[in-house]
Amino acid sequence: MTEPDDVFDKRYGEVLLVTAGADGPEAAVYNSFPLNDCPAELWDKLDAEAIAKEHGALAALLNGPRHWLMSTIDKVAPDRQEIQTFGGIDMIKQATVKLSSMNPAPYTVNHVDRRTVFNFDAGRPVFELVDPQGQRWVMQTYSKAVDPGLNLAGLPELAARLDLPEGWGYETRTLTERLSVDTTTRDAHVTQDNFGNTYSLEF
Repeated sequence: MTEPDDVFDKRYGEVLLVTAGADGPEAAVYNSFPLNDCPAELWDKLDAEAIAKEHGALAALLNGPRHWLMSTIDKVAPDRQEIQTFGGIDMIKQATVKLSSMNPAPYTVNHVDRRTVFNFDAGRPVFELVDPQGQRWVMQTYSKAVDPGLNLAGLPELAARLDLPEGWGYETRTLTERLSVDTTTRDAHVTQDNFGNTYSLEF
């Protein structure tokens, strides 16, 4: 039975407002979830350059549409949530990310301050990158930005389509117990593949 807070395969979108931080570029991450499902008719009209100018940012990055792959998200909401509206889409500020560059390449690592636990429930599939050190990175969201036709059913066959660096692998398995990625007391380590799908390091 699906729990009310189950987010598995739910659609959302993000806008990242990039500024110059003390240690390089960083971005405030605004997320449409759970306020709305990032309506296509509004998302498709977003103008990143206009958004950056309006908010005094160096750049605005449009990250989506995306679909969650965890089952639940544990996060203590702040006393006051910061909500911005981009092209008619309400979004909540959910995280700050230190960017490896203004345009991070696939398979590079960014550090995200999100103070969150992502729970992947037993009995559900997970899709993982395995790096040369044997560390596992679980796909937290898949993206439709590069391939609008990508969906949950296509993820098990994704290995043949990925441009994996030397020594990296892609695996699919069904969990026999819950997998939790707890970044409540540390930055999340996050990377993306060449389709823009996002993965978190399993600490």
